[in-house]
Amino acid sequence: MTFQPGGNLSQAEVDERVDRAIEENDVVLFIKGNRLMPQCGYSKRALQLVGQYTEEFEVVDVLPALPEYREALESHSGWETIPQTFVDGEFVGGSDVLAELDERGELESTLSDA
Repeated sequence: MTFQPGGNLSQAEVDERVDRAIEENDVVLFIKGNRLMPQCGYSKRALQLVGQYTEEFEVVDVLPALPEYREALESHSGWETIPQTFVDGEFVGGSDVLAELDERGELESTLSDA
């Protein structure tokens, strides 16, 4: 079976889902795939980094409507790349930024401030 990007979600539906996920969750990760099966190395790395400090976070799979999610997320973060992490409604970064925060010993406090 071949993955076909794009789904039945309109841009307005994706915009609303992104807005709601960021608003309703202290920590939210927008990734390719899900917790059990991340679909790229960067998404897997972001899950591992966040998961080592908190179990309470939301994961949103962007693959069902990747172009729409990219556009919706870019309006919040200014970034087009996936994964993206938001804490208390604020954009933190992707897996590279999470790794830098972790190396500096700041990731745990960034996530626990949520």
